[in-house]
Amino acid sequence: MGRKFFKLVFPLFFITTCSLCQTEDSLIVAQGKILSASTKEPVTARITYQSLPYGNKVGVLNNNAYSFPMFGGEKYSIIVEAPGYSVAKYMLDPAEAKDGRNVIRDIELTAGSSAPSTEVGKVIRLDNLIFQVGKARLSPDSHSELEAVLNMMQQNKKMVIQLEGHTDFQGDPKENLKLSQMRVDAVKKYLVEKDIAKSRVKTKAFGGSQPLSRDNTPEAHRLNRRVELRILEN
Repeated sequence: MGRKFFKLVFPLFFITTCSLCQTEDSLIVAQGKILSASTKEPVTARITYQSLPYGNKVGVLNNNAYSFPMFGGEKYSIIVEAPGYSVAKYMLDPAEAKDGRNVIRDIELTAGSSAPSTEVGKVIRLDNLIFQVGKARLSPDSHSELEAVLNMMQQNKKMVIQLEGHTDFQGDPKENLKLSQMRVDAVKKYLVEKDIAKSRVKTKAFGGSQPLSRDNTPEAHRLNRRVELRILEN
């Protein structure tokens, strides 16, 4: 009886183990350094990547290099942003993997203005507005982003914007809608206290109804929690 049991179970265990080994062996990893185009020195940047075409897998890094797995043979977009440099956008294709294992792409950033376009209809994601989870209080780390919005409105006297609040899709939808409204109200309050007319700052709350990603990971939820700025008039 014991001998027959061993013959039945062992092949199943062997097949399962080999299947896992093959999955790991076939995994492709994207990796590279972030460098200054002029000096070739490392540059610490915000690196956002997501799978194409639907953004089911997303991640955000703050470093002078990146490394992430490319699952399912999908292509990935990567956006690199650093103060004082132009935004760099690339697409990484697993078909370019060297030895079938690594897609290696060093990204060189060109010095220049990172100021966003101010044309009507433009939507700007305010990635560096930091809120505590479940709260509407702005972190001190948000100051540079707030100042950038303030400067843009001071330089464009006729600009009218709409602040659009988004949460992740976890939790109660009604509470998420309320929280997203409180967050855009907090940003509007900051601008109004800096002498921007109330009539120039509209607000709209979406809660978790418009996620950038449906992936159920901490990185995806963090990406979904955001405030976007839409230019209505200029």
